Amino acid sequence: MRYERTDLVENPRAYLYKVASNVAAEWSIRSRNTRPHDSRWLAGLVSGTEPATSLGRDVAERELRRAIETLGVRQRTMLKLHYFEGLRLAEIAERTGATPRTVKRLLIKAYDTLRHELDPELLGVMDDEPE
Repeated sequence: MRYERTDLVENPRAYLYKVASNVAAEWSIRSRNTRPHDSRWLAGLVSGTEPATSLGRDVAERELRRAIETLGVRQRTMLKLHYFEGLRLAEIAERTGATPRTVKRLLIKAYDTLRHELDPELLGVMDDEPE
């Protein structure tokens, strides 16, 4: 390590990402002289995202998973069918054997629980980064 004081590294994950990036860049410079390669291949190795943004997104995803786990089994099932599979209330009701009114009530309660469990600023990280 080039840093004698480890307290200078505020975000270890971002620091490790930067170190790996520097090592990869150094290897590419060295390999130019020893092995012929196509420069288009190296361009594919560069990520367009910043390490801090990626880390923030990871934290937000973990927090979202934790909040979803606080939901009841029925609420979690209804939420997953609605959000991940894109089913409408009637379709969810048909698949689960519940009434559309019950499905709607469970979804409203699930969203309410998530609103109280999640920090709005943390979720803003997920909106900033394109998929």
